[in-house]
Amino acid sequence: MIPRDVVIGLDIGTTSTIGLAARMPDEVLAVSSRPVDLVSRHVGWAEEDPLQWWENARVILKELTSNIDARRVAGICVTGMLPAVVLLDANENVLRPSIQQSDGRCGREVEELRKELDEDAFLQRTGNGINQQLVAAKLRWIARHEPDVFARIATVFGSYDYINLRLCGVRAAEQNWALEAGFTDLGRGAIADDLVAIAGIPPHAVPPRSISHQIIGHVSAEAAELTGLAEGTPVMGGAADHIVSALGAGIIRSGDVLLKFGGAGDIVVASDRALPDHRLYLDYHLVPGLYAPNGCMAASGSALNWMTTLIARSEPGSRPHADMDELAAAVPAGSDGLVCLPYFLGEKTPIHDPLARGSFVGLSLNHGRGHLWRALLEAVAYGFMHHIEVLNEIGYAPARFYASDGGSKSRLWMQIMADVLGQPVQLLNNHHGSSLGAAFVAAVGAGIADDWNDLSALSPPGDRIAPSPASHAIYRSGYDKYRALYAQLRPWFHEHNG
Repeated sequence: MIPRDVVIGLDIGTTSTIGLAARMPDEVLAVSSRPVDLVSRHVGWAEEDPLQWWENARVILKELTSNIDARRVAGICVTGMLPAVVLLDANENVLRPSIQQSDGRCGREVEELRKELDEDAFLQRTGNGINQQLVAAKLRWIARHEPDVFARIATVFGSYDYINLRLCGVRAAEQNWALEAGFTDLGRGAIADDLVAIAGIPPHAVPPRSISHQIIGHVSAEAAELTGLAEGTPVMGGAADHIVSALGAGIIRSGDVLLKFGGAGDIVVASDRALPDHRLYLDYHLVPGLYAPNGCMAASGSALNWMTTLIARSEPGSRPHADMDELAAAVPAGSDGLVCLPYFLGEKTPIHDPLARGSFVGLSLNHGRGHLWRALLEAVAYGFMHHIEVLNEIGYAPARFYASDGGSKSRLWMQIMADVLGQPVQLLNNHHGSSLGAAFVAAVGAGIADDWNDLSALSPPGDRIAPSPASHAIYRSGYDKYRALYAQLRPWFHEHNG
């Protein structure tokens, strides 16, 4: 009898699609990835092509199953950025590029919603405030600017929901996509028709709500042919990338905090309480009984990628990010007075300002490429520190800090992060981010893992980065300047970008 002991996690990320196959309980068998094109056709826009996600997924799954007996795969779970907005017509064709979670085009629509709705009541009912994250705001933008597209909308859901549809033919909206979209009544734990109606679409356009480790369907014969998976392989409901990444990092105790250095900058804290606050988002944790309050900076790794195209050398054999880190390591903490605001796609939490812009202030002729790079690294760390302050103010008491995803491989960046926090930052060995967490969700859903703590065998702890007291003192002053700079530039942003 062929054992069913392999699980697959597939991450539809902002900058890349990543697949991982693991044999339970503790062996990563294979990892494969393909790049994703993030397109910004206008200031503040962020769009991607769902067909590219599916092509990436198809190729990656073929690669993962090429050396594995596909009959051993007990299940697959797809994760992705949240809440990307994917629109399909009645024939399940993609109507337009996705509107990404970092997109900042709908400021006008957000203000309209604030005038129409009781914001405090909406926050308490849905767990999330009125901001550019809401799918209703994005759909109102579509209705205003692309009425032909809006008229043909038959399905609205997220990135991983779309991949699930292609895998098993089932329309479903995962619970955290529906929650952050603003369509879920938190008290009832269900999608509410009147909340969907705010977006101007009929209730049936939003598919039924699914739970992350719930089996929603099975791989179809057509998808099996395209992906190499065995027909009938269970497909899970899917999960938000920042939530499965937190699970993969071992964020399962109240006060545990994940700092996720991906294309966007996510911060997730585990909590046994839901304390809705307009400055942050609220999600369900994957561990039953826990919540996952969180924030997201629109540009983190994506800003670094952008900067490498401008200032990094591109000779054969060069390593743009590592080369820039080497230059920045020679620059003192505080970047010789250069301060950056990392709002290159506007900003999400905690300021919720789509009109904010990326800025470098304090430039002098003595500054070089290393200063620009270090100032950007410091800016993202300051952005995380801003979230930590907010979490403390709300009452979540963040206590233990873990780092994950691609940016956590930069020792310089992790040292800056620890120095800004004045707290140790725990790294992870062989942590593959959201794809690994998704694979474990598939194991739970398929019944080959029943303890959420078992994931630690796949992702053991790595180095612990201790803060430098001297650098922390410098960064306390630098953080104050960072916070003051946005307050001073905000009127200019709103006058010139409105």
